[in-house]
Amino acid sequence: MLRSSARTSFQSIVLGLLAIGLVARAQPAAAPNLPTGTAPLTLQECIARAVKKNFNLAISGYSVATARESLVIANANFDPTLGASSSRVLTQAAATTSKLDGTSTSSGQRTDSTTTQLSVSQAIPQTNGTVTLTTNLSRQASNSANFLFNPIFGDTASLSVSQPLLKNFGSTVARAPINTAKLGVDIANLNYRTSVLSTIQQTESAYYSLVYARENLRVLQHSLELAQTLYDENLAKKNVGTGTDLDVFTAQVGVQTARNSVVQAANTVQNAQDTLLNVIGPTDFTTGIGDVSFANLPQEQNIPSFDASYTLALNNSPGYASQQATIKQLEISAATAKQNRLPTLNLTGALGYNATDASYSDVIASLPNHHGNNWSLGLVYSMPWGMHADRARYRTALDNLEQQKVTLAQFEQNLLVSVRSAVRAVQANLTSVEISAQSTQLSMKNYDLTKAQFDAGLATSRQVLQAQQDLEAVRVQELQARINLFNAISNLHQLEGTSLAKYNVVLDQK
Repeated sequence: MLRSSARTSFQSIVLGLLAIGLVARAQPAAAPNLPTGTAPLTLQECIARAVKKNFNLAISGYSVATARESLVIANANFDPTLGASSSRVLTQAAATTSKLDGTSTSSGQRTDSTTTQLSVSQAIPQTNGTVTLTTNLSRQASNSANFLFNPIFGDTASLSVSQPLLKNFGSTVARAPINTAKLGVDIANLNYRTSVLSTIQQTESAYYSLVYARENLRVLQHSLELAQTLYDENLAKKNVGTGTDLDVFTAQVGVQTARNSVVQAANTVQNAQDTLLNVIGPTDFTTGIGDVSFANLPQEQNIPSFDASYTLALNNSPGYASQQATIKQLEISAATAKQNRLPTLNLTGALGYNATDASYSDVIASLPNHHGNNWSLGLVYSMPWGMHADRARYRTALDNLEQQKVTLAQFEQNLLVSVRSAVRAVQANLTSVEISAQSTQLSMKNYDLTKAQFDAGLATSRQVLQAQQDLEAVRVQELQARINLFNAISNLHQLEGTSLAKYNVVLDQK
């Protein structure tokens, strides 16, 4: 018994010295201030800024611009093509070798020719043929006496046609690049829409994380205030002889623990603020963010159902529409490959007029009335042996089409599963928020009761600290339940494609 009593006295002395040492070193530091700006910042404002300035959206915008330029390139295949050429050729023979040359024996025949050609060519979208109109002006001078005109001027005008009859025939093949590029623009816009929905979801998540971080900091600051109050009360009791060193030491440990939690929470707030600023675009990270807050909880009539959410997802999902547009592109490729299994058979034809006179003006005036003419008509046929390559291309096109259809079916099923999960998450988190709120009320009552017992001398400091920690834990759980709910709602709206309407975001079809 004496040894036990001595040991107890020794422990009391040690605890007393520790408590006195902690008190002597320093009083607990105040909690850091909340890093806020001058004006409140709403989620609507964050999303409006993110849609305009987010880096990912700016990058996605270039993909849309590229797709749009690809359509311009495809349409340009049916723009008229203008051509022009001019050449001059001088030929001087070393000596006359025939009387037919019409030159003297002392000098060879000399010919000086100038030719200028103008042409315009037009592709025909209905048949995939090509029509070309060509005109030539020529001048030829010579030292030969055989020329009736010297110099002699000529003018020709001709119309030629090249038309595939089997392979590469028809508007399906001709317009395939244009129709594919149009769908490419649609897909790029849908992908941009997907990026916007993702950015909205990321902005919501970052905003709610900041709200949670600040609310959590406030909870911990309040816990620090309670711990400080308990410490002050224990110290006062000790000074008047009604408290013990153990009570002071226990309260001091509670203060230091609460202070450490506040410091860590303040750091989390700063990180959450930087994350939000980063999502909403280029910014000055030295500028604080104003007050942020959770939205109102959804009313019972707004609780989502699977059928309604899945219908919205199918109708609004840009990913689903993009998959469908890709199938249309592959259908065009398959139709083109099917047409091109045929041999090559091209029809060529030309009709021309020509005139000759003593000057440019005379020859141009003579062409309509005093002219010669020429025409030609031909067929060109070719077929690779067995048509193995073209048939393989057709089979490949069909395989790609069927693969994309399976991918669409997979996407649809994944979307169904995602919507089911998202709806359940919203419903479950709504219940969790209700339960967490009730737990917070019970913990507050338990803390108030334990504190009252402590003030009456019926409870210890440790019991008060435990009740305080329990209250802090359920308050944080309630905050976590709320942020889980709002993130679940955000995820569901992203799947439904309704985030744009919710925040009044209007996208221009590029």
